[in-house]
Amino acid sequence: MTIFSRIIKGELPSYKVAEDEKFYAFLDINPLTKGHTLVVPKLPEPESDYIFDLDDSTLADMMVFAKRVATGMRKAISCKRIGVAVLGMEVNHVHIHLIPLKKESDMLFSNPKLHLDSEEMAQIANSIAVAIDGEL
Repeated sequence: MTIFSRIIKGELPSYKVAEDEKFYAFLDINPLTKGHTLVVPKLPEPESDYIFDLDDSTLADMMVFAKRVATGMRKAISCKRIGVAVLGMEVNHVHIHLIPLKKESDMLFSNPKLHLDSEEMAQIANSIAVAIDGEL
């Protein structure tokens, strides 16, 4: 079972920003920028961690869900854009990174990660969740 599967099941804590019957979005605990969010499909045991191995319907639905999350993020976080990255090599579970950007270099994964306390993470997650509420 992947760490993301355990987060989805509630076995591990997360800072949830959105959820529906097929997908779960939560803050990255090692964010590049404030509000850096991960979108994952609710797959108990993914057959692959490669996004393009998903069936067409799941992939399309995941991108639409990610768009709704990104729209809410942009309302809640001061940024120019929400960057999208799919690496899939750090956790064996398909996931999309949504990263609030003020400049392109904000999206460099080699940048130092932010260290935010739990109170700030909870506040960020709540502000995004409230902004997304009208989107989902």
